[in-house]
Amino acid sequence: MRVLVIGGAGYIGSHVALEMMEAGHEIVVYDNLSSGTKQNLFEGERFVEGDILDYERLRGTLAEGYDGVVHLAAFKAAGESMLAPEKYARNNLSGTINIINAMSETGIQRIVFSSSAAVYGEPAYVPVDEAHPTAPENFYGFTKLEIERILAWYDRLKGIRYSALRYFNAAGYDVRGRVRGLERNPANLLPVIMEVAAGMRPELRVFGNDYPTNDGTGVRDYVHVNDLAAAHVAALERMVRTDESLVVNLGSEAGLSVLEILEAARRLTGRAIPATMEGRRPGDPARLVASSTLAAEKLGWKAKFSDVDTLVSSSWGVYER
Repeated sequence: MRVLVIGGAGYIGSHVALEMMEAGHEIVVYDNLSSGTKQNLFEGERFVEGDILDYERLRGTLAEGYDGVVHLAAFKAAGESMLAPEKYARNNLSGTINIINAMSETGIQRIVFSSSAAVYGEPAYVPVDEAHPTAPENFYGFTKLEIERILAWYDRLKGIRYSALRYFNAAGYDVRGRVRGLERNPANLLPVIMEVAAGMRPELRVFGNDYPTNDGTGVRDYVHVNDLAAAHVAALERMVRTDESLVVNLGSEAGLSVLEILEAARRLTGRAIPATMEGRRPGDPARLVASSTLAAEKLGWKAKFSDVDTLVSSSWGVYER
């Protein structure tokens, strides 16, 4: 298949593009390089520098003809979304509407959408399955849920099939070491730990050590980016086979606490990685773990690389100095 990977020069997008190529698909990357980097472009890909807010360039690119689109071009910092909702509304909502309108105009019928566990909000129960109530607690999560709702309408009205992949915590780097471009200004736990280990920032700030968990720190479901990439391929290929849309969780089904990841990082990097304990952040649940039963059933997918040692060691291979 010929696939347009929007945001394919970014952290997750570059892994998805590689996985798609390895599956034998022809890849074109469309990216504005606001957070992605040309370092994450690979031989065999064609690159189009463009923004999802530039409708004419987007439509012109899609008019070249594709069997499917992968959309990974959203802003994703939950805290920032609460301070700058205009930025997230413009890019995440208006930008995605541009994509699906351009798809409709050019006759492209399949899209894999990078959604998020942020659509669920505070967990009412764990593990969280797809039947869990959706009640986002930040504007970022709201944009992801609204996009899912818009996609459902375009499925109904325009026949555009979609797979909304609700990631839990994406982490790690390519286990074969092919992706080398670092995230810019990361806010997630593992890259922050890596930056401390590499001397790029002075310490890790741990928010909350009095949760009702084994060691008092928050527990999250970390899923390796190679596992996520494999799910994108499976989702697109399933839409071709079944002509059906899908909303599905992607998680490892195993929770890791902040301190478990920190201790693994100290062990595997040999670095001290100083950390300070601070108070809880508002809205942070004690434990958030996925059920990925539906992904196994519908996609034949299961996390293979999401153990703590692989998450940490694959990251350190990129950050080590």
